[in-house]
Amino acid sequence: MNNGSPILNISIFGVFVLVTLFVVIRASRNTKTAADYLAAGRAFTGPQNGVAIAGDYLSAASFLGIAGAIALNGYDGFLYSIGFLVAWLIALLLVAELLRNTGKYTMGDVLSFRMRQRPVRAAAATSTMAVSFFYLLAQMAGAGGLVALLLGITGTGGQALVIAVVGALMIAYVLIGGMKGTTWVQIIKAVLLIAGAGIMTLWVLGKYGFNLSSVLGAAVDNAPKAGEKLLGPGLAYGKNGTTKLDFLSLALALVLGTAGLPHILMRFYTVPTAKEARRSVVWAIWLIGIFYLFTLVLGYGAGALVGPDKINAAPGKANSAAPLLALELGGPILLGLIAAVAFATILAVVAGLTITASASFAHDIYANIIKKGQAEDKDSEVKVARLTAIVIGIVSIVGGIIANGQNIAFLVALAFAVAASANLPTILYSLFWKRFNTSGALWSIYGGLIVTITLIVLSPAVSGQPTSMFKNADFALFPLSNPGIVSIPVAFLLGYVGTILSKEKADPIKQAEMEVRSLTGAGAEKAIAH
Repeated sequence: MNNGSPILNISIFGVFVLVTLFVVIRASRNTKTAADYLAAGRAFTGPQNGVAIAGDYLSAASFLGIAGAIALNGYDGFLYSIGFLVAWLIALLLVAELLRNTGKYTMGDVLSFRMRQRPVRAAAATSTMAVSFFYLLAQMAGAGGLVALLLGITGTGGQALVIAVVGALMIAYVLIGGMKGTTWVQIIKAVLLIAGAGIMTLWVLGKYGFNLSSVLGAAVDNAPKAGEKLLGPGLAYGKNGTTKLDFLSLALALVLGTAGLPHILMRFYTVPTAKEARRSVVWAIWLIGIFYLFTLVLGYGAGALVGPDKINAAPGKANSAAPLLALELGGPILLGLIAAVAFATILAVVAGLTITASASFAHDIYANIIKKGQAEDKDSEVKVARLTAIVIGIVSIVGGIIANGQNIAFLVALAFAVAASANLPTILYSLFWKRFNTSGALWSIYGGLIVTITLIVLSPAVSGQPTSMFKNADFALFPLSNPGIVSIPVAFLLGYVGTILSKEKADPIKQAEMEVRSLTGAGAEKAIAH
């Protein structure tokens, strides 16, 4: 693959870093309290937060991975886009407004509202850290692969250095700007990503007279092995019953996992009212929906103009589809811009994950468990969050370097599966089931976490296949790469059984208060101000 000009690519990325660092430093001037650092002072409007949510949600996998999946697998690749988009309906209808009304900074606030504080907060923080860490690891490891693909750095030492640079920038964004600075980085990145994808989409359509059918026809003609199969289901997931079941399992994890992703849930606390929380999700749906329509054209456009043979021969294989298309359309300059957008995407997502994980530790573990809500001074929670961000950043750098070059798909699958299995059942039970209690919450969170991780470890994603993380080992006792179809129902069942078997009675006053607050928002503003 012709990488264009590595110097040009790095220069464009450098400009992005300088601009965003300037914005983060400006935003940090008003970051004084815990609410400023952890929830951006709740100063963002619904549209601003909606753009930031889109920035948080549209990771490098969305841009590079889905375009590549469509280029190689056609219709089956586009199912990823549909799954990610449908997931937002769950978030909008079931959790966005209710979470904003009931919580303060983290998921632990919601779950502990009418239950025993310490055990539930500890469980919520554990789940949040697990999801954030695996998602973070995938992004950091992806940074190394992206470098090999776009900048021509092939040695492991060079890739390790870039992972360290990404980690250092991530730590800087979080330390300096907190949630406010991170939110502005997300907004800038979302605008760049959607604009870049939009320009490439119009460029591809322009080459075929703005006729999508012509693009699809050219993609079919340029893929003689797949042919017409590109336009129908079954090319990737229709081989046998196991692959069909695996796709159903993945779809469940994607659709239900989004409403349990802690870095997405935390965004609802950065707006001043429940109405703005709803507006932010509506804006996010529009922006994400438009972007995923772009991926349809980009994917089939890459198939038509580049072809599956060239894509499979490139260093990143499927992940190289969008960069190769950029090179084909606009030469080294467009490739440089797309490279910068891809790096910006990774930077913004890892910053969002880091602020979420550090906020969960500082607020749930330190302030409410260790200090029992009686911290020495109002700044101590922010200090702990900053220290936690440094530790998370260092661990992520080391983990990303270790995972670099290995199959990272299972890490993303694990993050979504844990979110769908451990987080979502507990959130829904807490919001909608009056009898739900502390025991049920602990059974659901820890049970979902254990079942999900166990099934992933025993799956073909980790061993037994040429694409597995451990290629030379085979302990794949579970046939599916994603455990969602098993772990999600099991987690719901565990939450039910744990509640039924427990003799603990739910506090009717607290339960009634939570129901009124979650549905109407009454009393929420006063609690947040506290």
